[in-house]
This record gives sequence, structure tokens and C-alpha cells, in this order.
Amino acid sequence: MHSFSAADIPEDWRALLGDYFESSEWQTLQTNLRTEINNELKKICPEPQNFFKALTLTPLTKVKVVILGQDPYHSPGLAQGLAFSVPSHIPTNSRQFPSSLRNISKALALEGFGALPNGDLHAWAEQGVLLLNTALSVKLGEAGSHANLGWKPLIDRLISGLAQQKPNLVWMLWGGHAQSKLPLIEAAQHQLILQSSHPSGLGVYKTEKPFLQPGAKASCGHFTKANDWLLRLGLEPIIWVDRNNPNSLDLFSAGD
Repeated sequence: MHSFSAADIPEDWRALLGDYFESSEWQTLQTNLRTEINNELKKICPEPQNFFKALTLTPLTKVKVVILGQDPYHSPGLAQGLAFSVPSHIPTNSRQFPSSLRNISKALALEGFGALPNGDLHAWAEQGVLLLNTALSVKLGEAGSHANLGWKPLIDRLISGLAQQKPNLVWMLWGGHAQSKLPLIEAAQHQLILQSSHPSGLGVYKTEKPFLQPGAKASCGHFTKANDWLLRLGLEPIIWVDRNNPNSLDLFSAGD
């Protein structure tokens, strides 16, 4: 049986969190998650050993871009511990494939990168894209079900500490929930903050800053803007789509 503890978090990120582990907030989170794991392990998404996969795959020193999600996917077999990412075997044209990823792929194609060959974003994480949800667990079939277990103080501390310690990061804040973290980021210096509607469902079009323009005629340009920023800093841009992959053609039409 997995026992949730501070040792689950990579050492570099533990150091960033500092005295958080001495706080009552950490004790609350630890107690609540251990209870969930003991009582309903098979209903927890992702598996507890993958709660901190985003931090494991993207060491603190390598972070260039941060994309904030909300919950892990609560449908069976989707959550990986990386915001927005799903296993590569999920067919892109299936009902299982999340609408948010479908629209992310449309945006990438519109910006000239090509469409995603599948929904697995491990390659982004390994290049320095921190794919961080603001709750790192959820109960199968119940969106938001673990939001009140105590994840917020931990994630807020991570976001604030990261912004303070690392200037020149790119933050992609999609939707109101991600944008609620704006004060934590703005308190730091020299951060590129990109905001738009959330890429899921019809809400993708319906704000003053749409992720996609109506009819998917244009994107918010976030992926291009991120790479332009990195290049100006003399850093390697993100390979959003591997053009050497024969599947990275435009698998999605520009329309709905």
C-alpha cells in the first residue's frame, strides 16, 4: 500500500517548499490523502505514485514554461499526473480524447507547428514545460472531488516559490481557475504571463481572450509567443510537435 509522504516529492522541489512541511496545511493534506488511499485506492486518479509526476519529469532547474491545469482527468484510464496529458494509445478521434487536447492541437496546427500525433505530453515535460494541476488527485468519475483535501496551500507555495526563484518563465493561464493564481506570479519579477479562455468545450471561444477565435480561424498564439520569448533569452525553444513523427500531420480540421 502506498503511503503518502514528503518523500514522494523530488528533493529539488522539497527544498523550494522550505518550511511548508512543518505547517498544519501539510499535516492536513497528508492525513486526508492517506485516508483516501486507505479507503478508496482503486478510485483515485492518477495512481498515488504519479501525483507528483510533473515535478519528477521537470526538475526545478529545467523549468521554462508553466501550464496550469485544474483537476486530473476523472474518466478511467486518462490521468497521468501531467496537466492535460493522456496516454498515447487514446485515439485522437475517439470520445475519450479530451476536448481541451483537441483544441490545443488545433491551436498548434494554426500556429504552424502541426497537430499533436497523440495526447501524451511527456515530451513537453522533459523539455521544461511544467504541466501542473492545482489539485493533484481526484476521485474516479467525480470532478473536483479532491479539491478540498488540502492541495491548494501546497500548489500555491510551489507557484509562488517558482516565480520568485526563477525569472523569465512563461506562464500559460487558461481559464478563470488558472488565472486565479495571477497574484502569486505577478509578485515576482520578469515573468511572461499569457492568458486566454480554457481550451475545453465551447468556452474556448467565449471570452474577451479566446483560446481559439470563433470557427477556429486563429489561435491565441501562446505557443509561438512562448518560443519567441525563449529565443530572445538565448534559450532552446520548445518542440511542441515533433515534425519527424509521421503522425504529426494535421489530424484535426480547423473547424469543429
